Amino acid sequence: MSGLSKSIKNRIGKLAATLGIAALALLIVFLLSFSLFISSDLLRSDMVEKYRSDTSFFYRLPSGAMAHIRDEGNRDGPPLFLIHGSNASLHTWEPWVEELGDRYRLISFDLPGHGLTGQTAEDDYSIDAMVRFTKQIADLFKLDRVTLAGNSMGGAVALKFALDYPRNTEALVLVSPAGMPRDAEDTAVGAFRLTDKAWGRALMRYVTPKFAAGSTLRGVVADPDNFVTDEMVTRYWELLRMTGSREATIKRFSIPRRPFANRLDDIRAPTLILWGQQDPLIKVKYGIRMNGAIAGSLLKIYPQAGHLAHEEIPTVTATDTRRFLREAFSE
Repeated sequence: MSGLSKSIKNRIGKLAATLGIAALALLIVFLLSFSLFISSDLLRSDMVEKYRSDTSFFYRLPSGAMAHIRDEGNRDGPPLFLIHGSNASLHTWEPWVEELGDRYRLISFDLPGHGLTGQTAEDDYSIDAMVRFTKQIADLFKLDRVTLAGNSMGGAVALKFALDYPRNTEALVLVSPAGMPRDAEDTAVGAFRLTDKAWGRALMRYVTPKFAAGSTLRGVVADPDNFVTDEMVTRYWELLRMTGSREATIKRFSIPRRPFANRLDDIRAPTLILWGQQDPLIKVKYGIRMNGAIAGSLLKIYPQAGHLAHEEIPTVTATDTRRFLREAFSE
């Protein structure tokens, strides 16, 4: 009996040793695989060198933020502020600068925590902070009234600006803007799914693979094969990894949303709402609701576009914007 027990013990010991080696091997494989997805920070100086343009300049605002700004187009024309969306940068508006630069003065900028502005001194990435940031840029240019064009999160910034500074708002052009309460069944797209979870946000600090940036970008447009380029994906991926920007992004996604949709009926500025029918990130039904909430607004829906209609079909959207502003102000 004792011999049998000893035999069983030996077998159990060998099995444990084998499992230990297997577990160690699996752990090593996991760590090696995980390390492949870890992305290091990139120096701000390198990113500025790569992504600034001849029209770029940097200005330290009263908030302490070192804002990256471009002032383009017709300097004598009506000013049009271009406000990008979440995890994007002012580069998203380059097609509109080409389309509208003959008539309008086009002022674009990287919001706090984004692009070459990156992490800011006050470390506040709420919508309210972005509205104050936008107002400080208007004050920098000594502009009493501006038309604001905003996409996605930038649309929410434009809407909140119009509510907070109605006397300074000439008109609004909103491209798939955020701002309306989401239905419970509408989930996030791509890497945005991680931002709803604390562990997902923590993971973002080190794990931000290029393929995730590309997959997310491809997932929000109507025709990714003819729109998304490797250069575009690389820009999104690298600017997110600029020193301090991932921390800013994590903090921004951790801020509880403060809804203001119930105040949209207070907006009196002429408002144009542009929406891609194929937008999976903020569905067109929210555009229909927003159009009903803002008195006198005009909604245009594009069957051939997704979330980035201003980039996907720039000539069409810019032409509609030009017509809207001409009619609104009898230009």
